[in-house]
Amino acid sequence: MVIQQNLTISEKLKILTDAAKYDVACTSSGTDRRGKAGALGNAVEAGICHSFAADGRCISLLKILFTNQCIYDCKYCVNRCSNDMVRTAFTPEEVCRITIEFYRRNYIEGLFLSSGVLYSADYTMEQIYQAVYMLRTSYHFNGYIHIKAIPGASEELIERVGFLADRMSVNLELPTAEGLKRLAPGKTREKILKPMRQIQQGICHQAFLQGQEQKLLYGKSREGFAGGAALFQPGNRGRGFGPKAEDSLVKQGASEYKFLCPEKLRKGRKFVPAGQSTQMIVGATLENDYQMIKVTEALYHSYGLKRVFFSAFIPVNNDSALPALPGGPPLLREHRLYQADWLLRFYGFRADELLTEEHPNFNVFLDPKCDWAIRHLEKFPVEINRADYSMLLRVPGIGVKSARRIIAARRSCPLDFLALKKLGVVLKRACYFIMCSGKMQEGIRLNQDFITSSLIGEEQRRSWDISHRNAYRQLSLFDDMNLEVMPSRADIHAAAGGDF
Repeated sequence: MVIQQNLTISEKLKILTDAAKYDVACTSSGTDRRGKAGALGNAVEAGICHSFAADGRCISLLKILFTNQCIYDCKYCVNRCSNDMVRTAFTPEEVCRITIEFYRRNYIEGLFLSSGVLYSADYTMEQIYQAVYMLRTSYHFNGYIHIKAIPGASEELIERVGFLADRMSVNLELPTAEGLKRLAPGKTREKILKPMRQIQQGICHQAFLQGQEQKLLYGKSREGFAGGAALFQPGNRGRGFGPKAEDSLVKQGASEYKFLCPEKLRKGRKFVPAGQSTQMIVGATLENDYQMIKVTEALYHSYGLKRVFFSAFIPVNNDSALPALPGGPPLLREHRLYQADWLLRFYGFRADELLTEEHPNFNVFLDPKCDWAIRHLEKFPVEINRADYSMLLRVPGIGVKSARRIIAARRSCPLDFLALKKLGVVLKRACYFIMCSGKMQEGIRLNQDFITSSLIGEEQRRSWDISHRNAYRQLSLFDDMNLEVMPSRADIHAAAGGDF
């Protein structure tokens, strides 16, 4: 396979943005960095807006591949080496020019840079490092940058990029080693997990050092440090750190971890300040939802990931090892996994509470929270005016914000159903599981069949919308919808004369 050398930047951009559309790990920044004198751009914690891919979709970042050339032959990947397609690659200078020009035109707020493996993992990572280093130093770009780490690249290169990027990610691809061996024979689980562990240890080590520095300056325990509060907060299981986070950091080698790149590069920079993430493909192999959510939970607890992304398998290659999908990509299954992931990270659920080996897949008709509540009616109804925060979070229709509002509002007066609606509670779901001042809403029965039949109607409509998200198209003012019946002469005269 030969890389086309005579393509223009515009032609390369069209090819390499289209090749990057299957990477879904594109999200809000997770880091807040103000603009500064002599630098271009900033990073906003609340989220990054507008960018445009080759097909016109609005996305958060300029999302491109450095190259669509790859030495691997992963059966599910459109860029696999055995595919006959146009291959090209940016130069580090071209990546910088595109990013800066797009930023100046207000198209983007940051860069998402992934890549195939060109020649070798080290060569590809070196090219990515050169591009990001030029952006930060020569072009003084201060905006958000998300980099995909290349499994198999040297530790020093991974670390160098980590001090320049805001977020890094290593794609797990498939949830089990068996699936990876079958569909991606050139990759191994160990090769993927090694840079993931290195990034985690680097983040922990920096927090550890920052905690020690704060302790010397202020004489406080590490739980009170501004820089390490999120890491050392007791019970922060959703981010991978338990009550004894300090001990776990030492066990993970944070206190002994040594940065490899020069102090000159590290000076004044944070190592991957927005954390790391990963992505798993849904439906390419035979793993059930329970296996996928257990792997997700393990990644949060053992590797301290910020996000695990799920991507419904899209059959872009013809291969007998790939599953046939007569119903299209498993979009509803992807949606259910995202809902469960939210419950793991913010609602205090465990994977074993949501699914079991006997019940290994999510309910098609009910979201995971409603399904759990219906299977555990012995815990309901919840008294809104007395329930603690953790129990409020387990009520369908009550989210993190509304639970906090309930806790604050009920200090002044008892809450009723009308007050709950004003606080943002979705009563269409919550009304079956709560009571106010000892009374449930009129007409509600705490019966499994009654609640299930009431909730399924709304969920079926939402599930249909997800499964048929591509069934709609934008109408044009001049679109005749391919109607074959022409208007009659009388209709034409009536329209011309304004007589309707």
